Amino acid sequence: MKIGDLARSGGVSVETIRFYQRRGLLAEPPRSAGARRYSAADLERLRSIRAAQTSGFTLEEIAILLGLESDDRAAARSLAEARIAAIDEKIATLRTMRAALKDLVKDCAHGGEGPCPILSAFSIPAKPAPSGNQTRARGV
Repeated sequence: MKIGDLARSGGVSVETIRFYQRRGLLAEPPRSAGARRYSAADLERLRSIRAAQTSGFTLEEIAILLGLESDDRAAARSLAEARIAAIDEKIATLRTMRAALKDLVKDCAHGGEGPCPILSAFSIPAKPAPSGNQTRARGV
């Protein structure tokens, strides 16, 4: 199959295929009759890469996984455990971010007068209220 067919079958763009080739995740087959022809094995490898990405593995980790022997359980398990730890850390960070934003929203809703706590938290300066002179100066 040609690169476009591989991309469609794998649910990615042609540029993604080329990117994976540059990263060494997919081999670039030799030209045959003027075009590169990809095999069913190439499609299976592409699907493996995409499945690993969906599980949260980085491209560097995927390269390691693709290089492992099928019975190298210890190495595969070690990579998966490290990925789980990284995901857990990201979840904790996201929970902290969510709690902080919820507090800001609550403060904003019950704050009444004064600067918005959300804008203040991110040091976003408030726009000055237009005065009568400014409006006339712009010709409005």
